[in-house]
Amino acid sequence: MSTEQPEITDTVRVAANLKPQRVLACQMCQQRKVKCDRKFPCANCLRNGAQCVPATIPRERRRRFPERELLARIRHYEALLHQHNINFEPLHPSHHPSAGITAAENQPGSSPLSGGSPVTPSSTVQPQVNSLLATKTRPANLWHAVGQKSSDAEDDDDEADSGFLHNQDDLRDAVIKNAWDHHTYNNDLENTHHLLFGSPVSKVDLATLHPEQAKILRLWQIYLDNVNPLLKVTHTPSLQGRIIDAVGDLTNLGAPLEALLFSIYCVSVLSLLDDQCHTLFGSRKNDLLTGYQFACRQALLNANVLQSSDHDCLTALYLYLVSVRPETDPRSLSSMLAVAIRIAQRMGYHNESNHAKCSALEAEMRRRLWWSLVIFDNRICEMFNYRTATLAPTWNCRTPLNLNDFELLPDMKAVPRVHTNPTEAVFVVVRSQLSDFVRHCAFHLDFIDPLLTTFAQAKDAATGGAAPLGGRNALELQRAVEEGTLAHCDPANPLHFMTIWTARAYMAKILLLEHCSRHAKSKSAQPLADPQQQQHHNPGVGYALNMIECDTKLMSSPLTKGYRWHIEYHFPFLAYTYLLQHLKKQPRDDSAAQAWEVMSDCFEARGLGSSEYYNSPFLVLLSRLVLQAWEARDQQQQQQQQGDDASLDRSPPVETRPPPRIVASISAKIGFTRAAQGNAIMEQEQPSGDVGNSTISLDPSSADPSLHMNMGGNPIAAPPSFAVPPAPGGGLPDMFAGSGMMDLEQLWPAMDLGLMQRRHW
Repeated sequence: MSTEQPEITDTVRVAANLKPQRVLACQMCQQRKVKCDRKFPCANCLRNGAQCVPATIPRERRRRFPERELLARIRHYEALLHQHNINFEPLHPSHHPSAGITAAENQPGSSPLSGGSPVTPSSTVQPQVNSLLATKTRPANLWHAVGQKSSDAEDDDDEADSGFLHNQDDLRDAVIKNAWDHHTYNNDLENTHHLLFGSPVSKVDLATLHPEQAKILRLWQIYLDNVNPLLKVTHTPSLQGRIIDAVGDLTNLGAPLEALLFSIYCVSVLSLLDDQCHTLFGSRKNDLLTGYQFACRQALLNANVLQSSDHDCLTALYLYLVSVRPETDPRSLSSMLAVAIRIAQRMGYHNESNHAKCSALEAEMRRRLWWSLVIFDNRICEMFNYRTATLAPTWNCRTPLNLNDFELLPDMKAVPRVHTNPTEAVFVVVRSQLSDFVRHCAFHLDFIDPLLTTFAQAKDAATGGAAPLGGRNALELQRAVEEGTLAHCDPANPLHFMTIWTARAYMAKILLLEHCSRHAKSKSAQPLADPQQQQHHNPGVGYALNMIECDTKLMSSPLTKGYRWHIEYHFPFLAYTYLLQHLKKQPRDDSAAQAWEVMSDCFEARGLGSSEYYNSPFLVLLSRLVLQAWEARDQQQQQQQQGDDASLDRSPPVETRPPPRIVASISAKIGFTRAAQGNAIMEQEQPSGDVGNSTISLDPSSADPSLHMNMGGNPIAAPPSFAVPPAPGGGLPDMFAGSGMMDLEQLWPAMDLGLMQRRHW
């Protein structure tokens, strides 16, 4: 007995010194994010009749490998050497930013396409900025700084982090997120989740709002044909299998997938014409859109879209916003897009370093969705306030890769070989490359925020002068796109045809914007003398004509029938404005006849002469610009004729030509509106007296005020009117008489283009 006593005592002492094992909340309480009493079964599970399963200890967070801190120090020391102009051999010459700058300095004749550029005084920036941008590849961690730890001490793995704060743990992002999750669950969900779409309709069974199985698959095919080639925000091979499984059991869908399904229905219907909706689904297009958009909003609410970090949920929100674009004011849509972009930023889509821990497929889909959001936001901002666009050099997400969907597998770690010839993603690749060029250009940044120009220069210098496709020269960009991509496209292929003419229209727009910016600067520095400086307008006229001609080809080709939904909201208003301003100042320019013909072709291709647009405020604005330009031509012609008559009694008459088709169509529309308003006034005056002795005014301002009242006598907004007093001499009316016309070449970014929110604009 005496020999066994020490062993028993030691065992008891060791057991007493052991740290008690931490008891975790059960799995059900963790999923529901409620407090668990840590008794098995716990009170919550007993109350709900659920099986209480103890949770296992979470694995430790992934630590940063030791080599990373060493590499960061080496990069910092190399940046210091370069800052003090000390020659050295970098560890990685091909990837080191400082080495890239040195190489660019040694090659003053580098081509913009090669990614290098000669160092000039305008591109020289402070060495401190270079060093900062060269060494900081990701933002500093606030909680590491508060805890007096190095920001590179460890790698936060939020996906594997349970978010619990244990003994000896430091505060970190996952702990903050977990605290907010518990706070949100313990409070009324309607106070936080429904800010964007309002409170959900009670007791809505979304399973009953899905179409029939055959129609679901038909809508999916329409999406693949009309929408997916232009957006590429969904991965067809993986999503198609999920949709087929979901069709068999619509009552047990996950909230993000259900929201994605309804958003696909919405954009699929958006891409169809009204008669196609009648033929395929037996309903009007507006009715289908209204129903599916309502269901999509409810599904997004169920998925907690404002707090969710689910990729499908963000994709569904983006597709929903695309579907509501035609009937939404761009100011409202821009605000909702800002919410989507902020969600994407919270998920790290804007930062390329966050994609490193993702699979090849996930990283590529994140890039595609980010660029789609930014480009869509930029276009919407162009319609009312160019300065608020997100297309800026303040983020570093790479452009999408030229890959087919079937080449990206879910478990793939390495990125497949990128193609040089067009793939099924060619449209989004070219569009993203052009947008990437624009967001670094000085003329674009001057319109958004001139302070960003210095930032872009510092960023370029810190990355070794690496520039987007085409360098910093718009003409080089045009040559690179034409020779590198468009030359390999097949014009008989609908997607390739769409890519060719959309890219050319966008490049012409870039050149026109650059020309307007340069011309405005020279005009503000030194006023132009009209006779000598008019030649500066000629390049801009060519760019504007190219934009309109490309739009006409896209609208008139049968190959783009399924893509009209995308073409319709890219109306070349900037090109029309520039041409009409030019024709107003120079009615007899050599390019005048061609300009009127090109504008007439586009006007007819878009069907703007139909009665659908009689009350469109945007068409009223465009019509005024057109009539002003044509009236200037008539006035110059009359002055020339009067001068000839005064000098020669028998001078030949000035040749008269019929007005262009666009002018004739607008004039006919004015006559139709005058007649309609005259009839309305006649009907209003008929009960009060003898109609035959009444005098009818064609001026809408002189009409009975009750025409602009509702039945309760309250003022209502009167529809836009083409009816204006006739001009002296029986000519076309001067719709801007006495109001003055601002110079749109200088002030176009400040224009209110919100009138374009309606369909086809």
